[in-house]
Amino acid sequence: MSTPQEIGSRIQAIRRERGLTQDDFANQIGVSRSAVAQWETGRAGQVTGNLSRIAAVLDVSVEYLMYGEDKRAAGEVRQGDELALLRLYRECDPEDRQMLLRTARRLARR
Repeated sequence: MSTPQEIGSRIQAIRRERGLTQDDFANQIGVSRSAVAQWETGRAGQVTGNLSRIAAVLDVSVEYLMYGEDKRAAGEVRQGDELALLRLYRECDPEDRQMLLRTARRLARR
């Protein structure tokens, strides 16, 4: 596993790539902005307990956050409509993202 600083650096790079501020990111995960700042600088030990939520919000695998490699099976590669949905999701502001998630969850229950 990588050092906390390496994990934090990856989190920060992906968050910025996704166009999220620390505040936006913190709100989506349900933590404080200062917790995000501590994760990104490798000063907070509790980052590993939140990796699955962090990975979900950033749309990466936990393995990528931990090791810098995505060890997904070849069959899990995203294609077509799934990529389009991800791209559109990333273009939305945080409030619209939450609305999209609620809608998707409701549709998935049908």
